[in-house]
Amino acid sequence: MIQAVLFDLDGTLLDTSDDLGAALNHVLTEHELPTLSKSEYSPAISNGVKALLEVGFKDKLVNYDLATLRQQVLDFYESNIAIHSHCFDGIDKLLQYLHQNGIAVGIVTNKPEFLTFPLLKHIETLRNIEVVICGDTLEVAKPHPAPLLLAAEKLGANVSQTIYVGDAERDIAAAKAANMRSVAALWGFIPSLEVARSWQADLNLKHPTDIISHI
Repeated sequence: MIQAVLFDLDGTLLDTSDDLGAALNHVLTEHELPTLSKSEYSPAISNGVKALLEVGFKDKLVNYDLATLRQQVLDFYESNIAIHSHCFDGIDKLLQYLHQNGIAVGIVTNKPEFLTFPLLKHIETLRNIEVVICGDTLEVAKPHPAPLLLAAEKLGANVSQTIYVGDAERDIAAAKAANMRSVAALWGFIPSLEVARSWQADLNLKHPTDIISHI
């Protein structure tokens, strides 16, 4: 019997691509560089702002101070954090099922607290999730298992009866290290189906509600 399901945030529960992409494109425009399409920047989102900058600035990135560019992206994003962001199709139904069946829910993200909590306040479906572990809650973040273990502890769940769902290799690695069942969210910001399957998650699922049949 599954006691808890833990989720990554960006690319798993939430489609934040348009807001993060807007922040990247704003900075590219400020530096008079070409903007990117959603198909170009989305695969980089789960790997953080640095990855977005690498995709956007390409070989020109060496000519800039990375910390300054990162702060520019974060400043714009923080001020426009939930203009377009929304839950992926099926998340509402999945969370409702988990709640109705007494299965605890938590979020474990590498997004820092100063961005995570303001974002969650804008998303009604996620507003009442009580256990949220961010990238700076502990001294370590995913792929280290400690954030997942802390979430399970706060929920009172046995790790062997906990599922972790994420759309990045670090998510699957963290779940395995925590001895939790791992689910690759193929609906998220994965590089490709082939790459995602190479992470060797316990389950590779194409839609959030597919999880229901594995509980």
